[in-house]
Amino acid sequence: MNKGVRLAVIIGLAAAVMAVLAVKRSNQTEELAQPVVSTPVSTTVQPQAAPLPRLVDLGADKCIPCKMMAPILEDLKKTYEGKLNVEFIDVWKNEGAGEKYGVRVIPTQIFYSSDGKELFRHEGFFSKEDILAKCDELKLFSNE
Repeated sequence: MNKGVRLAVIIGLAAAVMAVLAVKRSNQTEELAQPVVSTPVSTTVQPQAAPLPRLVDLGADKCIPCKMMAPILEDLKKTYEGKLNVEFIDVWKNEGAGEKYGVRVIPTQIFYSSDGKELFRHEGFFSKEDILAKCDELKLFSNE
């Protein structure tokens, strides 16, 4: 390659690098020119809701007894909203949950006090009437 061609290539590359740098600088300048919008900090403290007792049902959406539990859990969730947190965990989709909760059989229902202490555990199908009787026995709704 002769000296003239080399010089042209070098000048072309230098111009390209300078163009890229100029574009980057203009983008940074535009970002800096954007107005800063601050959101006011709330000075009022929202009262924390008292923790609720929990019923955790560990099962799977394809297991027959678990499917039978689903409408019961939904009904409890709606009926006792604000008094009892009802949670379903699919241990086939969330594989670590079975081990975390020490599940041997599905479905398994675990009752927790409002301070998070496990109060009772049941394995297998659990009727609504039996769940409510256990809630009464454990005094989960003692504030009623």
